[in-house]
Amino acid sequence: MNRKESFSLALGGFVAGVLISLQFPAFAERDVGLPVEELRTFAEVFNAVKQGYVEPIEDKKMIANAISGMLSNLDPHSSYLDAESFNELQVGTQGEFGGLGIEVGMEDGLVQVVSPIEDTPAYRAGIKAGDLIFKLDDTPIKGMSLNDAVKKMRGKPQTRIRLSILRKGESKPLEVTLTREIIKVQSVKSKLVEPGYGWVRVTQFQENTVASLAKHLNDLYVQGELKGLVLDLRNDPGGLLNGAVGVSSAFLPAGSKVVSTDGRIPDAKQEYRAMPEDYLRGTQVDPLRALPEGVKNVHMVVLVNSGSASASEIVAGALQDHQRAVIMGTQTFGKGSVQTIVPLPDNAAIKLTTARYYTPNGRSIQAKGIEPDIEVEESSNGGRGMRLREADLEGHLINDREAPPATASSSSGDKPAKTPDNKGKEEAAEDLPQRLEYASASDYQFQQALNLLKGLQILGGGGKK
Repeated sequence: MNRKESFSLALGGFVAGVLISLQFPAFAERDVGLPVEELRTFAEVFNAVKQGYVEPIEDKKMIANAISGMLSNLDPHSSYLDAESFNELQVGTQGEFGGLGIEVGMEDGLVQVVSPIEDTPAYRAGIKAGDLIFKLDDTPIKGMSLNDAVKKMRGKPQTRIRLSILRKGESKPLEVTLTREIIKVQSVKSKLVEPGYGWVRVTQFQENTVASLAKHLNDLYVQGELKGLVLDLRNDPGGLLNGAVGVSSAFLPAGSKVVSTDGRIPDAKQEYRAMPEDYLRGTQVDPLRALPEGVKNVHMVVLVNSGSASASEIVAGALQDHQRAVIMGTQTFGKGSVQTIVPLPDNAAIKLTTARYYTPNGRSIQAKGIEPDIEVEESSNGGRGMRLREADLEGHLINDREAPPATASSSSGDKPAKTPDNKGKEEAAEDLPQRLEYASASDYQFQQALNLLKGLQILGGGGKK
């Protein structure tokens, strides 16, 4: 059995969907032994609830709740997926689903908007990063899991839902009624910003990302040889590992090391290189085989920020370690762990953290992130935008190769202290211009990247200088 059949890894940001490993035989083949005494205690609790709880509960629901609790206490990215959540996860990685168009996380029991997705109902209604959703229609969020809240926000197109929102600067809650649509997340976008200078944005790493990137790059080169290219990974929450390897491979010499993974079982110890067998799925034809030669040595700047997570950090780290591009922006999110989806009976599954990943030079970005070569804030006045990172998530994995930097919300050990409210994060979110038009005259970070590319062109030479 080859590597891709036995251990298909999936990566995602703390709010991103991931594709699945349909088989993970290494788990089934290992007899780890069961703790008999502890299971006897579990059976006693199960029996007490079944007999004495004020209302009857189905056995299936109690077992599912027990599994969910076991996983949710491991780290922020391990979780139980019921049949509906499992299906939604698979649909989401294909880039199309019925919903509102917002990326969300959980903060103190409320749903926090990480960012609205461009050209969606939420984006058009003015939903902002940092907004806290406390009620869906007449149902309070408090007490819901994030999966349950997301499930309620998704639904059939043309159906409506009312969001009750807390927003910094507003004296009273806001109510916004949205009509669900089919959300089609365009994985790659591009444009020729001026003769000789191109911009390519990867919004999320999906099944079609590598093929889409190849098409966009070819379309740019049809308009003329490029002198400089901006690869924009800002607010890209991650996605599929093979997508990250493929995007990196587009710009690196064949055979270059892109990323490695390491975990407790042998199948978790892998190395991925810029080769078709490491980024193609099944019998897919290599979409990178006919890329213009100039793609491999065009001057490049990669834009990142605190919303760049997981798969996008793999790409930034690979291009940085190989000195292929200048990394510009602000420190990335810092999600350096790998999740594997293990199917269960009844079409359910578990999403389990099984490994950490490392850049080509062996750096772990877990709870640390990628530090840009040139730090440029989101606006000319130094506005920092939203700064929630992996290190701020309670129960996050520690960085096993170096101590992560202290954060404002951190206490001793690997669990950050809980902040009493969201004031700091909401104020930061207000600094970032809302509905930023990427690669426009008002996009400060992009303009700085473009200026750097023009400077490199004048100085001559290739790659990162």
